[in-house]
Amino acid sequence: MHPPSAAAERSVIGYRGPMQHVERSARIPAPREAVFAFLSDLDHLADWQSGVVSARRTSPGPIDVGATAHLVRELMGQRIEAPLTVTVHEPPARLVIDSETGGVRATATLDLAAAPGTGDETDLTFAMEIRGSLVTRFLEGIVANAAGADIEASLARVRARFAGAGHTDVA
Repeated sequence: MHPPSAAAERSVIGYRGPMQHVERSARIPAPREAVFAFLSDLDHLADWQSGVVSARRTSPGPIDVGATAHLVRELMGQRIEAPLTVTVHEPPARLVIDSETGGVRATATLDLAAAPGTGDETDLTFAMEIRGSLVTRFLEGIVANAAGADIEASLARVRARFAGAGHTDVA
């Protein structure tokens, strides 16, 4: 017996292939190690991610691949609860978090690079991929538009968090 193809697995899950992709970047006035430590603390998502009302870890131990959290956010006037799972954890360069709720799957990717020539600043790219199920695919564009504004606000919060902070306080 052959394993199911990717197309067959998608049909079982009910998610379609193409997705919406939203990406924004910002320069953060802190070393990437400090920025990564702050961003990867799932208990503090509400401190920097726009629209997040609360977040709490649901798995024990250090943050790594497989770590989970429960998130409550407001999006387009709706209160949404969603489980989160860390799928990529590569300190201090990359963090990927997946979530799925209400027939919409979202993947948040945070890429951090030392800003060229500065030594103490970070170029942060925050990308979201949104994919609806066969039933909810009409929501993709709406969610992507809202996500773009939330990402911009989130990057502004991160930048403000580290502006003049001395770069040592990441909790």
